[in-house]
Parts: sequence; structure tokens; C-alpha cells
Amino acid sequence: MARTETTTADAAVKADDLAGLEAGLDALDSVQIHRTPVREVLLKKVLPPVLAIVLVLVAWQLLVTLKVTDEGKLPSPGAVWASLTDMWLQGTLLDVLWTSVSRALLGFLLALAIGTPLGLVVARVGVIRTAIGPILSGLQSLPSVAWVAPAVLWLGLNDSMMFAVILLGAVPSIANGLVAGVDQVPPLFLRAGRTLGATGLKGAWHIVMPAALPGYLAGLKQGWAFSWRSLMAAEIIASSPDLGLGLGQLLENGRNNFDMPGIFLAIILILLVGVAIDLLIFSPLERTVLRRRGLLVKG
Repeated sequence: MARTETTTADAAVKADDLAGLEAGLDALDSVQIHRTPVREVLLKKVLPPVLAIVLVLVAWQLLVTLKVTDEGKLPSPGAVWASLTDMWLQGTLLDVLWTSVSRALLGFLLALAIGTPLGLVVARVGVIRTAIGPILSGLQSLPSVAWVAPAVLWLGLNDSMMFAVILLGAVPSIANGLVAGVDQVPPLFLRAGRTLGATGLKGAWHIVMPAALPGYLAGLKQGWAFSWRSLMAAEIIASSPDLGLGLGQLLENGRNNFDMPGIFLAIILILLVGVAIDLLIFSPLERTVLRRRGLLVKG
């Protein structure tokens, strides 16, 4: 009887130990998501960039005040602001922004639709990777401005030419990003997927793509950067009234008219659009991916 009670007690202790071990593992696996207080967000994420912008403006104005160079070469922040105000009052500012942003976003979506299956095929089919993998890498390093001249000759001065330049600049980056992401997928995931019947397109959709998401997302960010840069190069070089007035044309018009405030305004607007797209689209996507993988505890 005593021996039976001892065995029962040992079993209870082992059960408690197993329960504690499982609870500990669950605690390690679970991701504790804490909402960052608004004050902390303002102090750590909003205040530093605002201070950096203020410092740049102060340094800029100081250079103008000290007359380090001719004002025709370095306009004051006030002159650039006046140029911005004039465009706003004339009702052309939003039109210029929309012309370029809509082209860039549509071109990027087209590049996404082409680059994603291309990257997946290159990553999964060895013969195709050997054949065109180096070409994709070479195209990625080729300056997108080099495509403007042949695109104009092929397609003429129209939006099709703009989209062709964007695609040639962005597709290789998106495809190579996905290839890099697929290369980092653990083989165990692929074997587990095949065991569960996830092969072919089903395996690519349910196993490969989710596992390759971090590298793919990095390729998307780079693809957007190439899309935006390619479009600006095309708008600067291939100016035409039929194409409408975009940010690239605005920059080129400033150069032709010796309008330094207009040139600086165009540069600032181009920079702001790039930063805004990153903050509004890609940064939230990155945080979501990191949080789901347990790599982002706070946010």
C-alpha cells in the first residue's frame, strides 16, 4: 500500500514537472506585445527626426546668411517656401505630385506582378537560375537612366515609355530579393511541406513564400526605390507636354529657367515622397512581419 502511494506521488510530481516545462516553453514561444505609450512614441520616434529637420534648416539658413555662396546657387529656405506657396496657390502642386506618384505606384505594381513569379521560378528551377540569374544581377546593377534612350526610341514619348523604364529598373530587384529569401528557407520547412502534401504551386504559396517573406520584403523595398529613381530619370530626360508635369519635369524646368528655388523644391518633394512611401507602406509591413516572427517585442 505504501509503495502504491509512493508511485502515485512520483507520478504526480512528474506530471507537475511536465506541466511546468510545457508552461515554460509556451512562455518562451509566446510573443508579448506591448503597446508603446504615446509619450514614448513622440520622444523616441517623432522628436529625433523633427530635431534633425530643424537643424538642417538652421544650418541651411546660416549658410545663406553668412553668404558662403551666391544666393543664385543656394537659395534660402524662405525662397523655396515661397516657390511651394506659389505652386499651391496656382493649384499645380497636387497635380505634379499625383502625376509622378501614380506613375510610380502603377509601375511598381506591374513590376511586382512580373518580378514575383520570375523570382520564384529562378529560385526553384536550377537550369533557369543558371541561365538568367547572372543576367538579373547584372540588370540590377545597371543604372536605370541607361534605359531611357532606347525606351524613347522603342515606344516614343508617352506613359508606356515611363512604365518600361520603371519595369526594367524594378523587376530585377524584386526577383533577386525573392531569390535571396527562398535561399534562406530552412530545408526542414520544405521537407515538412512535402510530407503534408504541399507541393508545386501549393507548396510555393503555403510554404516557400511565407518563409521567404523577410528577403522578399527587402526586395520589394529596393524595387520601390528603383521604381522611383527610374521614373525620375525618365521624367528628367524625356520631357514633353504630352507627358504632363511631374516632379522630374519640374526639376528639369527649374534647371532650364535657372530657378534655384524651384530646383530645391523639386528635390525636396522627390525626397519627401520616397520617405512617405517607406513610412506609410514598407515600415508597417516590416513591423508586422517581425512581430509575427517574435522578433519585435515592443511597438
